[in-house]
Amino acid sequence: MPNLRDYRDRIKSVKSTRKITSAMKMVAASKLRRAQEQAEASQPYAQSMASMLSRLAGNVVINAASPKLLAGTGSDQRHLIVLVTADRGLCGGFNANAVKEARLKIKSLKAAGKDVTIICVGRKGYDSLNREFGSSIVRSFRDVFGKKRVEYAQASKISDFILAQFETGEFDVCTMIYNEFKSILVQKPLATQIIPFEVEKLGADDAQGTQKIKSPYDFEPTEEEILSKLLPRNIGVQLYSAMLDSAAGEQAARMTAMDNATRNAGEMINDLTLQYNRARQAYITKELIEIISGAEAI
Repeated sequence: MPNLRDYRDRIKSVKSTRKITSAMKMVAASKLRRAQEQAEASQPYAQSMASMLSRLAGNVVINAASPKLLAGTGSDQRHLIVLVTADRGLCGGFNANAVKEARLKIKSLKAAGKDVTIICVGRKGYDSLNREFGSSIVRSFRDVFGKKRVEYAQASKISDFILAQFETGEFDVCTMIYNEFKSILVQKPLATQIIPFEVEKLGADDAQGTQKIKSPYDFEPTEEEILSKLLPRNIGVQLYSAMLDSAAGEQAARMTAMDNATRNAGEMINDLTLQYNRARQAYITKELIEIISGAEAI
């Protein structure tokens, strides 16, 4: 049975932990506001660019002369998975959810006989997948979320590497997996194909099953020339948007996790204090019994 000193040391230790978790919660809350504003500001641009490219692609007959980023390589044997996670932990299941989604995707592709390579953006994704899929990881980008703001230059560096891999024929299809920031309490793992570009569809079905978005405008220069210039940039834009979502989701998940940890520490302190008071009362009662028994014996 623990003595009184053990209880006091344990209470002191939990109080110190509560101070740390409370401080981390406040730091995450202060970073969350800035990251959330940055993520929300980027979403209209990324969505508008994807919609515009879909309308451009809707006016193009995809053939062998079309840009490779739109038409693809004609095969889907080789897949590249780009996993976006955080560089640090202590944020609940934020990283684990994205890694789980990536692991399921990789296993399903391998089960179908596909060749899979992986690019990890963020330290935690690499640490989680390295043991099981270490031979498939071709590049790991770390410390991309360490600064106050996520810069487009970081996303551009990663997108340049992805495009270089595509140009050399290292993969046919690229899928990006990240945590989409929906709210402070909800960050949903999302897998989206970025190479080849997926044209958005209208809600109504036509004779072929789906109907492409078609633009009523004429373009100068031609749609193919515009697409050849904008599709590579779209990779960087979509990756940048995913990194911003991941940065905001990380801070939201950390704030929630540290809030729960602080509350749990408070409940543990109350329980330990109650046990300490009971043990102290039992010790005092024992001492009184010994004194009274000694006095009666005399």
